[in-house]
Amino acid sequence: MTESLANTGVGIYVHWPFCLSKCPYCDFNSHVRGSIDEDRWRKALLRELDTAAEAAPDRIVTSVFFGGGTPSLMPPAIVAALLDRIAHHWDVDKNVEITLEANPTSVESGRFQAFRTAGVNRASLGVQALDDPSLKFLGRDHGVADARAAVALAQRIFPRYSFDLIYARPDQTVSAWRRELRDALAMAGDHISLYQLTIEPGTVFHTKFRRGDFPVPDANSAAGLFETTQEILGGAGMPAYEVSNHATPGAEGRHNLVYWRYQDYIGVGPGAHGRLTEISTPGNLTKWATSQFRNPDSWLDHVEKTGSGMESRDALDASERLTEVMIMGLRLSEGVPESRLCGETGQGFGNAFD
Repeated sequence: MTESLANTGVGIYVHWPFCLSKCPYCDFNSHVRGSIDEDRWRKALLRELDTAAEAAPDRIVTSVFFGGGTPSLMPPAIVAALLDRIAHHWDVDKNVEITLEANPTSVESGRFQAFRTAGVNRASLGVQALDDPSLKFLGRDHGVADARAAVALAQRIFPRYSFDLIYARPDQTVSAWRRELRDALAMAGDHISLYQLTIEPGTVFHTKFRRGDFPVPDANSAAGLFETTQEILGGAGMPAYEVSNHATPGAEGRHNLVYWRYQDYIGVGPGAHGRLTEISTPGNLTKWATSQFRNPDSWLDHVEKTGSGMESRDALDASERLTEVMIMGLRLSEGVPESRLCGETGQGFGNAFD
């Protein structure tokens, strides 16, 4: 670590790959297991953090995100142990955002309170829809009543919370989506994520859609649903700061902004990715792209044998950094400032695209 990178910010992403069931639209690295050796997983995740700290010492942790999978299925004691280990290795920003994803089916007050005691200060809930037929279509194990109870519980326990909805569902109309959005706003805090349904290869939905089991809205209908989303959320004081994320000004998700602003982050757990910067001399920058073994068993085996589940570590050249900074930054309403482009590539807008 050079002096020029000491005390700069870094986010940490921790992946818990296990779920109670696999949603038919999901192409994330999630797995259903009958049993999990929680002690092995605790030790492996802690060891991976130890290894990461050797590669990126002297940073300040600005955000931690427990994603998955379903991280709310993790024992709260593991979450507490991981946060303690992070604080052991790095300085932690006094305003650090620590987010844990949760499904309404894995929520109960004792676990939520234990996660809060461990240090989690933001919950992100996978509500996905506010009518029971849509939840059934999406393969969710909860109903609307469960979702409402989970959101109310998160509101009581955590300083900040958010939840997700999926739109552009089969036969969804603008008027129905308007009603659902207004219903959602009555439950929302200062942040909400609204994703358009996409049919991803390799998912159950991909097979069913190709077979003709259900339709999805055409491009014009989907655009109408998107425009309705912007109208209603913007009118409620929660404009889109990113393609699928809305917040009151100042309440944007800090961890995801690390990705979209192309800042440094460490990925821990199966399939997790990272981006880490090294500066050997002024003006000589190397951005490393890291990825972990995707298969949980392979990842666990490599960590136990070598101390790391990293599958690849590649240096990104200026052209690759240019592509990534633009792809990520153009998701944001703020766009990409020229200073960020210069910092990554050494060139401004005038010559970066020659």
